[in-house]
Amino acid sequence: MPMTDFKESLTRLARRAGAWAGSRSPRAKLGAATGLLAAVMLVLPSPYVVERPGPTADVLGESGGQQVIAVSGADTHADSGRLLLTTVNASGMPGYPALNAEVLWGWIRSDSIVMPSEALVTPGQSAEEYKSETERQMTGSQDSATAAALSFLKSRGVDTAGVSVQMHVDDIGGPSAGMMYALGVIDKLTEQSETGGNTVAGTGTIDQDGKVGAIGGIQLKLLGAKRDGATWFLAPKDNCSQVVGHVPDGLRDVSVSTLAEAYDALVAIGEGRGGDLPRCTAE
Repeated sequence: MPMTDFKESLTRLARRAGAWAGSRSPRAKLGAATGLLAAVMLVLPSPYVVERPGPTADVLGESGGQQVIAVSGADTHADSGRLLLTTVNASGMPGYPALNAEVLWGWIRSDSIVMPSEALVTPGQSAEEYKSETERQMTGSQDSATAAALSFLKSRGVDTAGVSVQMHVDDIGGPSAGMMYALGVIDKLTEQSETGGNTVAGTGTIDQDGKVGAIGGIQLKLLGAKRDGATWFLAPKDNCSQVVGHVPDGLRDVSVSTLAEAYDALVAIGEGRGGDLPRCTAE
């Protein structure tokens, strides 16, 4: 729209608003002003973060047209099931402010969590700094997952000499997919179909020694896993206090603290022996 037309439109709008106000009582004017103020407040940025269940990704499949886990230097083997890494979507992170209206809606919804932004990010952190940090965490997680997986395989007699692993997932950052990445590498390099055709989801950090660590947002990740068809969920033992009482119907949780425990649980699930696996407790 040309600037002259825009100015004329504003002038007409101002005249109509003035005419409306001149014909209304003081009470009506006050009500209209209050409503306008409330509307303006709802579209202003909020100092809160709203978290919701994010997308999942099958670490045995593809993301953005590329293999999530690409292995070279050794034969790989297909699995008839899926291994889902789980994520959380967050509005209100640096560069992506949440509006007050989103925060209000988040407080109402049962599948959202609202918290002050300083609980999740460093005050004053820029969008570029936040992106760089999450990408660094993801890279570190993938490196640790590869090292832990190859060490695990070597300990079980699998020749890993010359094996190279590359990982790729679109628009996912942070360290919480480490355990599922490691399980994916192991699955691809073993002939057994570990899932047995099941869809198994999970979350947890991993270090090079195979220790599984706690993550954030696990209650939302449980919801995302159930939404995307998972029937089993591998949860870090250190997160169990947040898991108890929040597992959706039709999803079975399994408590794990090491990569070896997670792999053995996966095999048990695939062989139909998952019923005896340890569940999370509040202790």
